[in-house]
Amino acid sequence: MEQIQTVKIQYLDPMETYAAHIQKNGDGWIGWIPEVPEVKGEEGTQEELLKTLENRLHKVLKAEWEEWCEQLEEDVKAGKLDHLIEEAVEDLRAGRCKDL
Repeated sequence: MEQIQTVKIQYLDPMETYAAHIQKNGDGWIGWIPEVPEVKGEEGTQEELLKTLENRLHKVLKAEWEEWCEQLEEDVKAGKLDHLIEEAVEDLRAGRCKDL
């Protein structure tokens, strides 16, 4: 196997960049994104591998986002965040807020 290369993969905007580790492995290429362990792959060419990693990264992050949104919605419905509203109203009434 050859030396591991690091390639940047952007997700949605330049501020959200992930480091893909890729490596030539015999006739093909293997790669993974350490920050998102579920994202790994093996392809015949470097270009195919990077496309596969991008697609898998998108799917994993989208699924995580949807799960987070569902959990937030459940928490709101269950009243688990009501105390935050109460704290914010109390801070506003006490003058502890600034206009942004």
